[in-house]
Amino acid sequence: MSEPMVRPNETMVPLMPCTSMEETLAFYESLGFVATYKQSRPYVYVVLQWSEIQLHFGPAPKGLDPAMEESGGCMIMVDAVAPYHAALVAAMRRSYGKVLSTGLPRITRYRPGASRFTLVDPSGNSIIFVQRDEPEELEYGGSKKLAGLAKALDNARILREFKNDDLQAYRALKSALRRHGAAAPVAERAIALCHLIDLALVLEEPSRPWLTELRGLELTAADRQRVESELGHLERLQEWLPAAP
Repeated sequence: MSEPMVRPNETMVPLMPCTSMEETLAFYESLGFVATYKQSRPYVYVVLQWSEIQLHFGPAPKGLDPAMEESGGCMIMVDAVAPYHAALVAAMRRSYGKVLSTGLPRITRYRPGASRFTLVDPSGNSIIFVQRDEPEELEYGGSKKLAGLAKALDNARILREFKNDDLQAYRALKSALRRHGAAAPVAERAIALCHLIDLALVLEEPSRPWLTELRGLELTAADRQRVESELGHLERLQEWLPAAP
């Protein structure tokens, strides 16, 4: 008797914990998802769809703390992540009047050219949008081709974009600025300070010391151009930078 043949036409569906059916529905529907199935008894089960993306949610384990962000998650592979981030951010602005960038729920910042971003829902699940042609290997700890503050900036980028660890990125940049800031080019210091301001706001840490130091820098036109080309995605960048001479 021949063995049954496995045909490569499977469909995989993530099943994530839901700590509150009402909060889950409210959040995802505010972003444009449609509930195609929902039940509350005998147990919670919700299916939400946007475009061809389907997310399934079931009961949360007893004692699950969404604030720990260890609930569950899935990776969504797409051709280009920027349009997805733009669509979700626009929906947030319409629904909440702002971009949710701290706490739960939230969406991570997107840097032009980045290959992923994360949507964190009220239950602490991480929905990670990943570009299909993303590099297979990453040099955690900063590229070996770089040194000093430049290497720390590269390390912070990896921590934020790939490990979703804003706190570690903040700590690493603070340390690197103390050790390498004096020897670094002025534009590089400005970029590091802008990142620290942005991270401080996200983490609800004091940002004024970094802002004061940034505004004390003397930036040439070329310095400003470099900062703006790398950090143009930061909405308040022009507000932070020192006045042009």
